[in-house]
Amino acid sequence: MPGRVAGKVAFITGAARSQGRSHAIRLAQEGADIIAIDIAGPVKSVTGYPPATEEDLAETVKEVEALDRRIVAHKADVRDTTGLRQALDDGVAQLGRLDIVCANAGIFQTSPALELDDAGWQETIDINLTGVWNTAKVALPHLIANNGGSIIMTSSLAGLKALGNSIHYNTAKHGVVGIMRSLANEFAQYNIRVNSVHPTTVNTIMIQNEQVWGLFQPDNPHPTRESAAPVFQALNALPIPWVEPVDISNAVLFLASDEARYITGVTLPVDAGAFIR
Repeated sequence: MPGRVAGKVAFITGAARSQGRSHAIRLAQEGADIIAIDIAGPVKSVTGYPPATEEDLAETVKEVEALDRRIVAHKADVRDTTGLRQALDDGVAQLGRLDIVCANAGIFQTSPALELDDAGWQETIDINLTGVWNTAKVALPHLIANNGGSIIMTSSLAGLKALGNSIHYNTAKHGVVGIMRSLANEFAQYNIRVNSVHPTTVNTIMIQNEQVWGLFQPDNPHPTRESAAPVFQALNALPIPWVEPVDISNAVLFLASDEARYITGVTLPVDAGAFIR
């Protein structure tokens, strides 16, 4: 039986690990070929966790190829429109088309508002907001040439309601919704659908690090994954501390597939009920 996105090509940013790798694998399982990009190298960052590596990106390639799907992978930074466009154009040249765009690359860094420095603000805005726009900008000409496609932007629960100590993150993720709705309106005439997904905490390095555990337990001098879990769970209506990357990937797959052919301009929470809590 053909897969749900058989014969399609998906462009995924932040594809070296975590949600991005999960999206690549899940779409490949359903028949898509993949154009994968990630910064994948040593960079100075204000986050509390290490960046993805070339080895991480190579592992994504290995896992997609194990599914007998084609993948073109490049190192590129979503803040660099020229490099991003070159990576995508090469992928399209090799794979022949573009149907699906997953603007997934992002970072998470926390700080009380009045302790947030300029570097922390700018890095988060540049990657989580401008990087999403850059991804869409370089992809849209290919989707127009293809007579349509689906763009899925990764926002957050923080794109629907504000989380504490994260003004820069909240601002960027709310801004993603503005980009999504604007593009959904403007490019519907080309049969291009644009939607956003809004995860609660996801079991990846983005939340599973000491900085974030400490944010949720400010009175605990030695926070751990185990001690943080009940606090994470308190965010959600369902009795779980976090969802898994594949839970987001299943939503991405649905929005990318023809099952969602008339769904556009939608903010889709995958949040264990955190938004309604």
